[in-house]
Amino acid sequence: MTAAKRAGALAALAVLAVSAPAFAQADFRGESASAPARRAADWVVASADNHGLPFVIVDKAAAKVFVLDARGQLQGASPALLGLAHGDRSVPGIGDRKLSAIRPEERTTPAGRFVADLGNDLGEKDILWVDYKDAISMHRVITGNPHDQRLKRLASASIADNRITYGCINVPVKFYEGVVKPAFTGTNGIVYILPEVEPIQAVFPGM
Repeated sequence: MTAAKRAGALAALAVLAVSAPAFAQADFRGESASAPARRAADWVVASADNHGLPFVIVDKAAAKVFVLDARGQLQGASPALLGLAHGDRSVPGIGDRKLSAIRPEERTTPAGRFVADLGNDLGEKDILWVDYKDAISMHRVITGNPHDQRLKRLASASIADNRITYGCINVPVKFYEGVVKPAFTGTNGIVYILPEVEPIQAVFPGM
């Protein structure tokens, strides 16, 4: 190769190096996160699947919630209470049934990609609607039934006792009001609930 051709090749490589985009990654800012949660967040950022909106990763296997801004910068993380039953699908029509009619084995937190926004349930408190059709939301931890010991479950180091809800995602009041609500105020966003039974590609084919 002549000196002129070598110089031309090097110049071309330099152009490619400048023009080629760097692989984008989410920034968990030192927060502990499982490999599937990091993989999901990195995929969201790299693919822009969130369409410039804030997003949430719900890691059911770890019983943990991560809230990230539109660029994939972590805004906060918290343990969460999830559906009593393990599984990745909601029972058809479950959103139209009374809670008393939902059997324990039907109380799942479904996996998938959901467009979420703030709204209200039957009460005065706001909640983050994740899947309105199937009545799945993220909200402040409910403590009405002392037998459930939900605050104790959230504070426990074990994740085995975080399965107690009818399917909704319960988070600490401080986390909801200080992280979740601000992230979704004035905008909607995307909630990615990772599967715990099915392969991740079955729920998110592009991931």
